[in-house]
Amino acid sequence: MAFPVQFLCRGIRTLGLVLLYYVFSIGITFYNKWLMQGFHYPLFMTLVHLAINFCLSALTRRAMQYWTGKPRIVLNWTDYLQKVAPTAFATALDIGLSNWSFLFITISLYTMTKSSAVLFILFFSLVFKLEEPNPFLILVVLLISVGLFMFTFESTQFNLEGFIMVLLASFIGGIRWTLTQVLMQKAELGLQNPIDALYHLQPLMFLGLFPLFLYNEGLSLSTSEKLFRVTELSPLLYSVFTLSIGGALAFGLGFSEFLLVSRTSSLTLSISGIFKEVCTLLLAAALMGDKTNMLNWLGFVICLCGISLHVGLKTYYSKNKGPSIRQLSSKSPELEMPLLRQNTDERDDSAAEYDDEDEEVITGSVKRSVS
Repeated sequence: MAFPVQFLCRGIRTLGLVLLYYVFSIGITFYNKWLMQGFHYPLFMTLVHLAINFCLSALTRRAMQYWTGKPRIVLNWTDYLQKVAPTAFATALDIGLSNWSFLFITISLYTMTKSSAVLFILFFSLVFKLEEPNPFLILVVLLISVGLFMFTFESTQFNLEGFIMVLLASFIGGIRWTLTQVLMQKAELGLQNPIDALYHLQPLMFLGLFPLFLYNEGLSLSTSEKLFRVTELSPLLYSVFTLSIGGALAFGLGFSEFLLVSRTSSLTLSISGIFKEVCTLLLAAALMGDKTNMLNWLGFVICLCGISLHVGLKTYYSKNKGPSIRQLSSKSPELEMPLLRQNTDERDDSAAEYDDEDEEVITGSVKRSVS
């Protein structure tokens, strides 16, 4: 009787972690879209989120240091500027453009277009030799591309400007996640823990996005009654409060992803991400009034087939291949790498019952993970 009870407890724990991930991931998507309907400054909103993420990650690091008694890593300026800056700037542009697009497009179109990030992640992982060429990848690319075309074809709520923004964000996201993998797999930097990576990325992300904010929103925001020209205190407090909630959701999303991967596997996160896209589209139709026809839904299904095929292929090849030469030697839970990494490390017997090898995290809203 002990085995069924233990299996049931693990199942309940996994379900709880998945639901927690859904709450933050779907919640921040709908929250940002809702906020953009009355607050038309997406880049400023992103900067506020980055500042809140930095503060919360700093507090989390301090708590982890107090709990473990071990000091957290702090990079020197040379490594920080040379090795972290490219990842930070790519991440800032990805998140900034994604939030900006909410001014123009529906959640459904955003969700579907963001799924194309898988194509760009594959492309750049091949360029950086993090992924080995495979003929099945052609089928994956075709399925996702055809699905995206069908979803946007004759869409009644299609907006070209917003679509280009999300597509550009997906392209930059491919660079972002590839650079993130390289950054977190450099053991000498010590940024394998996502909290440490988040802490180091936020300041440079803020600096990278700030010039674009000044150019596009600086003058308009400085004369807006939303913040700097308020005549009463209550509108100002309301704006600060709503922006702070988005920042807390962004941090919660990154933290929930880390919990899900570390307690189960990134394969679980990948599969959960596929079902999350379905939930997002259904909720968008029910809550936001997004309109999709049968052709659009068929395109969405084809795109999900491409993503599912890619997850399946990664699972198959991970089981039949030895450890990658890029794989980290440490087996510490803090060094679990959820992005694009194949992992065939042996687990202990209890973990092996439910934890497969690490897979590539290819959730469509990718990211969305820290925006």
